[in-house]
Amino acid sequence: MEIDFKNIKVIGFDADDTLWVNETYFRQAEEQVGILLSHYETPNKIDQELFRMEIKNLPIYGYGVKGFILSMVELAIELSNGTVSNEIIGKILDIGKEMINKPIELLDGVEETLQTLSRQYRLILATKGDLLDQERKLEKSGLLDYFHHIEVLSEKQEANYSKLLKHLDISPSEFLMVGNSLKSDILPLVNIGAQAIHVPFHTTWQHEKVSKKETNGITYKTAESLTEILSYFKLKN
Repeated sequence: MEIDFKNIKVIGFDADDTLWVNETYFRQAEEQVGILLSHYETPNKIDQELFRMEIKNLPIYGYGVKGFILSMVELAIELSNGTVSNEIIGKILDIGKEMINKPIELLDGVEETLQTLSRQYRLILATKGDLLDQERKLEKSGLLDYFHHIEVLSEKQEANYSKLLKHLDISPSEFLMVGNSLKSDILPLVNIGAQAIHVPFHTTWQHEKVSKKETNGITYKTAESLTEILSYFKLKN
């Protein structure tokens, strides 16, 4: 089925791992915590237990580095039966602070793509995570001026997107979402009648993975890079 973007008025972009590097830093932090807590468990078991802790805490802390830090601390206390040292807790907190203070590493072609599309379309940023952290990253990225609207969502589900489109005063058929997560950026949009372009990142959090069954029959485009999506539009010179 050919996908036509001629009715699109607004293009939404995910932030983390679509515009800039993010998940890589979480994987690095997990490795560091695995080393710190290796006295209590194997690295593989620590990874499994940390994921379990993160999912358990999502309704409380939401997404982002701060919730991740708290889950790491809670895991350290749990695995050690409450005997973990203040020194290790301090090192876990330092890992989190280092993540928050990472420089923004834009992915290839981001600025060129936003600059080109912003001449013809209204662009918005639709991301999830900690509000303060996402605002900080956007400010440091230098991309703020390309976006007409910024939306930090607690979840990226159909109801959240429908509410966003209502706020933007556009119909689903006039909206296109670009993102790296099939679960968060693609499937919910297609399900409400919008369009989507999947731009995969080389690392995906386990919570964001979907099965082939879930994507079966879902119509969306896939691009290897952000600049590749420019070829999908009839752009004016």
